[in-house]
Amino acid sequence: MRLPVFLAALAVVLSAATAKAHEFWLSPEDYTVAPEDVMQVRLRIGSEMKGVALSYLPQDSARFEVIQGDTIRPVEGRMGDNPALAMDSQLDGLAMVVHETKDTELTYDDFAVFQDFVAHKDFRTALADHTARGLPTTGFSETYRRHAKSLIAVGSGAGADRAVGLKIEIVALANPYTDDLTAGMPLLVLLDGVPRANAQLELFQKLPDGTVTISLHRTDADGHLTVPVQPGIEYLADSVDLRALPNDDVDAGPVWHSDWASLTFRTPD
Repeated sequence: MRLPVFLAALAVVLSAATAKAHEFWLSPEDYTVAPEDVMQVRLRIGSEMKGVALSYLPQDSARFEVIQGDTIRPVEGRMGDNPALAMDSQLDGLAMVVHETKDTELTYDDFAVFQDFVAHKDFRTALADHTARGLPTTGFSETYRRHAKSLIAVGSGAGADRAVGLKIEIVALANPYTDDLTAGMPLLVLLDGVPRANAQLELFQKLPDGTVTISLHRTDADGHLTVPVQPGIEYLADSVDLRALPNDDVDAGPVWHSDWASLTFRTPD
């Protein structure tokens, strides 16, 4: 019963273009759990940290796992599960939840949607490149893939985030549950395992009353940046890469591809 209800809701709320234009993130029910408790994490898509909780569809996932130290546990949910992840915590320490979608394709029927996307995500040459390639303003396709991480403190929460081999990813260079964040949260943005220089990062801050504020930041030449954080607040960091595909014939397939990285965590009270 759950899957038909989910599919019906998804069809009403999301079109392919709408789904692509919004953030995708991992949303734990609780960012701090005891080792004997169950971690529950929802897959969310929406804007301003408000959105639909997607049910687990294994055919849409390229990777879904929980990493604690050297222990990697694949998420083996049932089709239609919501929360998509419900797993015994078991181990004390910092847990990294990792989820990667498979590619999704969309076709642009309104060039303004593409214009808004590249402006919002700071792809400064995309429109000129699109024109230079002789591409039309409608009827062209893009594929996109989501690469999401979330940090959960199990017990002591001790440990450190690290790169886990995603195409694009955001790495927390401090532990939000054990380290002093007075000077901010240091982050590293990677693309193909290489620091991503001069890249935009969007930071969403969700207060306990549900109020969300958004700020834009930029990495330095080494892919690093430090974002301001406050106690007792949930954060979503988002960074996107867009690249041209080696195809300028819209009838032969997609001409653009984007990869989206997200990282969620919560600072202690």
